[in-house]
Amino acid sequence: MAAIPTPPDTPSAVPWQELVTVALLGTDRRTPSWTSGRAAPTALLDLAAVETVRRRAGLRPAPAGARPEPAAPDTRPPLPPAAARRLALLLSDRPGTGGGGRRGTAPDLMELLPQWLTLADARGFAPPPEALPALLDAARGRTDLRPAVLAFAGPRALWLARLNPDWRFALRSAPGGGSPLSPEDPEQVRLLWQQGLFAERVALLGALRARQPAAARELLAGTWATERAEDRLMFLDSLRAGLEPADEPFLEQALSDRSRNVRATAAELLSALPGSALAGRMATRAAVCVAVDRTAGEPTLVVEAPHECDPGMERDGVVPKPPTGRGERSWWLGQLLEAAPLGTWPARWGRTPTEIVALPVADDWRDELHAAWCRAAVRQRDPGWSRALLGPPSAPEAGGPGAVSLAERAKLLSTLGADERAEWVAGFIATHGLSEAFQLLGVCAVPWVAPLGRAVVDALNIARDAGSYPWSFSGVMGLAERCLDPAEAGRLAALTAIPDEPEDASPGAVGYWTEAFQRLTTTLRLRATMREELGEP
Repeated sequence: MAAIPTPPDTPSAVPWQELVTVALLGTDRRTPSWTSGRAAPTALLDLAAVETVRRRAGLRPAPAGARPEPAAPDTRPPLPPAAARRLALLLSDRPGTGGGGRRGTAPDLMELLPQWLTLADARGFAPPPEALPALLDAARGRTDLRPAVLAFAGPRALWLARLNPDWRFALRSAPGGGSPLSPEDPEQVRLLWQQGLFAERVALLGALRARQPAAARELLAGTWATERAEDRLMFLDSLRAGLEPADEPFLEQALSDRSRNVRATAAELLSALPGSALAGRMATRAAVCVAVDRTAGEPTLVVEAPHECDPGMERDGVVPKPPTGRGERSWWLGQLLEAAPLGTWPARWGRTPTEIVALPVADDWRDELHAAWCRAAVRQRDPGWSRALLGPPSAPEAGGPGAVSLAERAKLLSTLGADERAEWVAGFIATHGLSEAFQLLGVCAVPWVAPLGRAVVDALNIARDAGSYPWSFSGVMGLAERCLDPAEAGRLAALTAIPDEPEDASPGAVGYWTEAFQRLTTTLRLRATMREELGEP
């Protein structure tokens, strides 16, 4: 091997760490030991190049590492051949690179992959081993796919993830980094909790919380005082799953935490327990602020917002400083009302939630009061108050008094049962059309029940006949492709014909609508075929 030339006027060797230090700080701030002046940067680069070659050439072969242990067997039955071929097609599809434009009539296979994974996992099938790398690559690029991919891929995916750094996300999502872990083994759980990486500890706490809530709480309490503030916040958030009255003593202690974010989260969780001491304190404060005035001809709600945010309120999670543009008193009032148990008001005034919401409110406090009750209904998962605040779906401006935005309506709907939710959204669409329905449809169970599916299809057909811009409904059409019951495909056949174009229609709109309905029909039939291939009736 030829000798490596050394730059003139430089030493034959310089410690690698010294080169790194000088390169990081710069030759102006750290004068090199081997030269100085204007030649220093060039000499640094020359020496770094030489030393890099030396380091590589000087490496000696090392003994081969031990062969990895074989992957654990997957005892689930293999996919039927047709379903295995379908999976390969779904994984080979990639988002288009045409930069936009019309999609044509072909289904979007990548959007069908989550649904296929859910069906296959529900049927208890194991994936073909050769499909595992593509499954993990798909999950790496789309975080929304990860839970479904890891559930379907099984233990062999975790085995592969230990061999490829690109798939480490799978290990972070599994307690013990993908190693076999039994929540019933206290010693194993204790070691992982004390020695595991942060993501592994979060996954462990979540898994333990789902099976043994008390054990998870005790595990967290044992190291709480030594955890970092940001870690305490993440760990505390895991208590949302299975929140129960037994969590109250631990959460009360967290109200005195040195981190403001931890205190706020603890207060929020306690306010979701209507029987907690914090909820009682908030109810007492809120009752002072809102009352029914019966002196006028009609009972009216009167509001007197707090004049200060005292230390007790701060300890119970009230943030004293309002956002920019928000008044202090209204900001404090909203926090008190959303944390107070909603049962306070019917018990105090002898009226139902619907009757309370219908009462007039003095001095322009109505929107503030009802918006706070909306947040309380969502936090406390109270369907009675949600119904009252939503109002009938045919109400003017498409919402009840407290539902001042689509996002708030969607949150209120999430507290209702699946059938009631779908019925309300179907009534909303029948009255108001689809222009504001996208967020509301997103909280409905899939596949959509027949009344909701019919309402969506009828509204799309009405929008087409009215000559509306088709691009305004592309989001709803995409939802329909994924959420409509495949049994609706036959009823859609009549909508795939090309109608006469109205004189006032947008240019090209009729062709777009026809393609969209054809794609919808094709997608529904494909979804029905996918079910049959997986053995679904």
